[in-house]
Amino acid sequence: MLVAISGCTKDIEPLAPTTPPSTIAPIPEGSNQGEMIIKFKPEMESILDATLTRSGECATRSGIPSTDEVLEILNAYSFERVFPLDPRHEERTREAGLHLWYIVKFDTSEDLESAYKRLSQLGEVDKVQCNREIERAYNPSSAPRFVSCDEAIAAATTRSSTLPFNDPELYRQWCYINDGTATFAQEWAGVLAGCDAGCEEAWELCTGDEEIIVAVFDEAVMWSHPDLQDNIWINEGEELHAGKDADGNGYVDDKYGYNFVRNTGVTSWTSNGSTGHGTHVAGTIAAVNDNGIGCSGIAGGGKGNKGVKIMTCQLFDGMNSCSLAMEARAMKYAADNGAVILQCSWGYNSSKANAILGYTPGPATEEEWAALYPLEKEAIDYFIHCAGSPNGVIDGGLVIFASGNEYAAQSSFPAAYSKCISVSALAADYTPASYSNYGKEVLLSAPGGDLEYYGTPGANDNIYDENGILQEQGGIYSTLVVNGVAGYGYYEGTSMACPHVSGVAALGLAYAKQQKRHFTAEEFRDLMYDTARDIDEYFIGEKLFYMNHSSAGAAPMKMMLGDYRGKMGRLVDAGALLKAIDGSGRDMRLPNIYIAPGTTQQLNLERYIAQRATQASVTNQDIARVTLENNILTIEAKAVGQTSLSIRCEDGSTHYATITVRKGANDNGWL
Repeated sequence: MLVAISGCTKDIEPLAPTTPPSTIAPIPEGSNQGEMIIKFKPEMESILDATLTRSGECATRSGIPSTDEVLEILNAYSFERVFPLDPRHEERTREAGLHLWYIVKFDTSEDLESAYKRLSQLGEVDKVQCNREIERAYNPSSAPRFVSCDEAIAAATTRSSTLPFNDPELYRQWCYINDGTATFAQEWAGVLAGCDAGCEEAWELCTGDEEIIVAVFDEAVMWSHPDLQDNIWINEGEELHAGKDADGNGYVDDKYGYNFVRNTGVTSWTSNGSTGHGTHVAGTIAAVNDNGIGCSGIAGGGKGNKGVKIMTCQLFDGMNSCSLAMEARAMKYAADNGAVILQCSWGYNSSKANAILGYTPGPATEEEWAALYPLEKEAIDYFIHCAGSPNGVIDGGLVIFASGNEYAAQSSFPAAYSKCISVSALAADYTPASYSNYGKEVLLSAPGGDLEYYGTPGANDNIYDENGILQEQGGIYSTLVVNGVAGYGYYEGTSMACPHVSGVAALGLAYAKQQKRHFTAEEFRDLMYDTARDIDEYFIGEKLFYMNHSSAGAAPMKMMLGDYRGKMGRLVDAGALLKAIDGSGRDMRLPNIYIAPGTTQQLNLERYIAQRATQASVTNQDIARVTLENNILTIEAKAVGQTSLSIRCEDGSTHYATITVRKGANDNGWL
């Protein structure tokens, strides 16, 4: 809730600047004219709250005299919080300081550098940054190799498989189970058994869990795709085109996620220029397993389990991208609505990207990135710290980024941020994909395909088998949508390696939940690294590839593999990760329960305790009473106060929690 204050703001003395302003304003290339993002100091909180209370959260001025003088000079016409008010999470929003971020829109004829300097010189302002559109980590003009659903069905009628699931296209996904028999290699290129994400061994233990949510930051995921629709996150209570915010989270009609490009709950995969990239990424994570159609997903369910859920956070819509402000909103939205993994196949170019090849180098250091884009850093930190639950499988969130595709010896940002997971790409023989960024910042690697390695120079590589089905030269096969038509197809890139890591992380968390294990985000990140495979032994000699290999007369390029040692991360291994989970982390614990007087609430103890509960009791039955039946605990609130809860299990163990009965709890459940 916004808090109003009494009194007049005209007598407020502006704060003096704490540090001298920089003489050089950081105005990144492509910054939006007429927009600036500012963060106020905490001392300004009550004034800003009062202003937005009076204006209904849509203002043109701040209520702070010195700031408003500058806004007047800039002819500002909009002043609003970057993050919409979500009463469910406003307390932690304020603890993180995100409520102090505002976006100002002003006359586009105003000079950005001048506007930056004016705002940064204000004593009440803590940080200032420009707003701009974010960048893809892939070339949107590079068309995928598309396989229609009809082609996939035709292939299914002629193929038999001994693979773990009955998905007929699983045989194409060497990236999950690589037995070394793939036939797409050229005479100088190789395929080595075991160069995969370790899925076969992992699937013997777990195939997914519907309570694990992965937010895909990309183009929209086609939520109606026949091989994805059962694993799409649904915001219950919301309806498309209803025109209302049914759950009060600050977003209208967000049934399957949100379109942060156009600021609408209607996500779109049919806009001019859409490539199906987000749908392809989502399929690697959670295409529905064992449904007899299409391909498989790493955590897509099967063998009696449901798959993990995909939340679509649309950052690219056709040829358009969302702004930094909206990207930050998306990160907070994902955390506040249950996602525990951010899947991000986008980012700035590497600072070592070759300008001759058409790349504009990005930030070189974590300090430079944080100075240019402080809002982005704070939003990532919010997700890392606030996603998940202290009573769930993971306390915090995992942020997973593609390292970039600029052939560069440094990861791009935000992937290179020390709290993120930067992912590089491999070909099918443990060699680095020719295009992949690499460097000490990279934590993990995964299959990403390498068409420049396996492709035929001067050919388009549309090779068909005896049944007329497209065969790919070493790409990654997954769900796809082209021109609004659902299907399947091949892509390559660190964009494709990244969802392998996200899928393995989701599968690991699904198994941890089933085993009642709890991790902090940092612990789980470290476990993924520790169980991944060292691949430096394969980086010997040289590797040939053909940049732009489909162009006739292309000259071969040479990679010295020794240059990649210690710079590609470790190869993610789902099987090893799941096997290590039982002996890692700690037991889940019962949540503390908050309940309103005169109400009842149920808690499924199976979610938190491995052993079956046999007895439940409280220390003060005047405050609350409990009953236990079939491992379901029912709490009946009697009077305001606190009482201790104890649960006795059949193995003799006892588990404890606190029941708080309070007015205003609104029966909003445990915390």
